Amino acid sequence: MEHKETSYRITDLAPTERPRERLAQFGAQPLRSAELLAILLRVGVKGENAIQVGQRLLQDFQGLAGLHRATYKELQAQHGIGDAKACQIKAAIELGRRLAAQTPEDAPTTIHSPEDAADLVQYEMSALEQEQLRVILLNTRNRVLQIKTVYQGSLNSSQVRVGELFKSAIRHNAAAIIVIHNHPSGDPTPSPDDVALTKAIREAGKLLDIDVLDHLIIGQGCHVSLKKRGLGFG
Repeated sequence: MEHKETSYRITDLAPTERPRERLAQFGAQPLRSAELLAILLRVGVKGENAIQVGQRLLQDFQGLAGLHRATYKELQAQHGIGDAKACQIKAAIELGRRLAAQTPEDAPTTIHSPEDAADLVQYEMSALEQEQLRVILLNTRNRVLQIKTVYQGSLNSSQVRVGELFKSAIRHNAAAIIVIHNHPSGDPTPSPDDVALTKAIREAGKLLDIDVLDHLIIGQGCHVSLKKRGLGFG
């Protein structure tokens, strides 16, 4: 019996299974992440088509968040990913980050819920390898005045100088703030230090007549509102 060599080319797939054709017919949303990567990569390598290369990248970097965090050199070191493909992947991720951070000029961002606040920073902060603490400054109508990065690195209640969180708020005459920090582990479960820090920030806010509306913790694709959970907001 004659052995037929397995073909790995995208063109050997039925038209209804090819990523570009599927995107053209159904839009981008139904496509799997590996298929979207395949469209960026265009071609595969010996033994792997572009979809399989995309699957390997997702596996090696532990999903899209890992690809987001990966450096240019780390991508370039992957089999079949040269300068051009590494550039294409990083460019696509950066476009996604800019889109997520974009605010329409004619509609100032107003915070109505913890989800509104998290949406402003989720895409970027979920990919950070270090903890980072940011403060959203709000006016009397809960419109965003500015987002300031205050701390970066390992955070706990004893290391953070609470006064630093309010410097920008005072300078910009903010009526309220929302504190946000990330957990690089991806698990947004609040720690005892997170709760202690929240209590200290709220007490300082009362003295300065600046409302502390919430403290959010950003995880991988999710977030936790300490106010919703009643932690530090008793």
